[in-house]
Amino acid sequence: MIKDIFERIKETPGPLGQYQGIGDGYFMFPRLVGEIGPEMEFNGKPVLNWSLNNYLGLANHPEVRKADAEAAAKFGLGAPMGARMMSGNTDYHIKFENDFSEFVGKKAGLCLNFGYQGMISIIDVLTSRKDVIVYDSESHACILDGMRLSLAKRFAFQHNNMESLDKQLGHACKLADEQGGGVLVITEGVFGMAGDLGHLADIVELKKKYPFRILIDDAHGFGTMGAHGRGTAEHYGVIDEIDVIFDAFAKSMASIGGVVSSEPEIIDHLKCNMRSQIYAKSLPLPLVIGNQKRLDLIKAHPEYREHLWEVVNALQGGLKAEGFNIGVTESPVTPVFFEGGINEGTNVVVDLRENYGIFCSIVTYPVIPKGQLMLRIIPTASHTLDHVKRTIEVFKDVQKKLKAGYYEGPIQDMNVFKRAQIKRG
Repeated sequence: MIKDIFERIKETPGPLGQYQGIGDGYFMFPRLVGEIGPEMEFNGKPVLNWSLNNYLGLANHPEVRKADAEAAAKFGLGAPMGARMMSGNTDYHIKFENDFSEFVGKKAGLCLNFGYQGMISIIDVLTSRKDVIVYDSESHACILDGMRLSLAKRFAFQHNNMESLDKQLGHACKLADEQGGGVLVITEGVFGMAGDLGHLADIVELKKKYPFRILIDDAHGFGTMGAHGRGTAEHYGVIDEIDVIFDAFAKSMASIGGVVSSEPEIIDHLKCNMRSQIYAKSLPLPLVIGNQKRLDLIKAHPEYREHLWEVVNALQGGLKAEGFNIGVTESPVTPVFFEGGINEGTNVVVDLRENYGIFCSIVTYPVIPKGQLMLRIIPTASHTLDHVKRTIEVFKDVQKKLKAGYYEGPIQDMNVFKRAQIKRG
């Protein structure tokens, strides 16, 4: 019996869709109003915002805004028209991708339209049905979706567990040998949820035992990690041993797009085979020129990264000193773990936003174990030490309320959702 697609969708809205009735406009698809930065407005009230990946504070940098505006006025968002392979290539694109790849320590690079789409396409093009992928079990969704598109077989290793990676590489290399293919290891530089780093130095060490190539997604590492902000590979001192690096612009660059960097021959292969670029319009010139300005500022102003880490160290050190559990983070990403269930988590978020003026993201089961809540804080160079002090004091209050059972039971104030939905309408 044929079933209507729309009826099936209405009956099974999905793990997030089931909460849309009360969550839309508040937990999902919230609208932050005002200049991008730590102090914005949500649901009609001012909030201290810890949920933007604007690590270096470039989103509202006057030189960035000026470059964006001037490029838009000169070229508009239409130029260049067409895919780069056909009619959408420019000197601006070429200079930017070359400058970017040189900065991260590679000989060649290719500018891509989007970060998520870019990683999917890279995996598809680098691997064939004869190859085998070995990937970290906590890899980002773009990596998982890229492997779905790829015809390669795949093995997962336990998160940052080198014994598990060693074992899976043994299986992968045996299968690749039988099939006449190769092996690609994929991991992240910085894991965006827990903030820990991929163990790149240990992975590189396994190259002495197994023949494989390494691809890393360093979206959260570029601009934040390493002595010069070149990323997690620089942090570990293994730039030359990482074969392919992908950096997205949605974090430190506060923009759109990404660059994949590697050997010239590999980049040439990607240029001629990435369907997501061959059949899609070139990145508009205002974005390319704006991204060039952002890159130039990152190279010229290490103090942006230094101030970011001043805020990070004050925040993470202050939370630890007060006895909070921030997990295993080694990056600016700052998770704060509490005991509690989904209902408590909902009430915590409402209390934080409505009564304390703190906006941050909350994570509950099944992303983390049952009985735990995680508030995810993203410090930036735009935050101040006063912002840090205020937030720690608020979290101390929340911790006391959780222990006293204040947040137990149903959602305490449904009116906040009604207000959000009225604004949505």
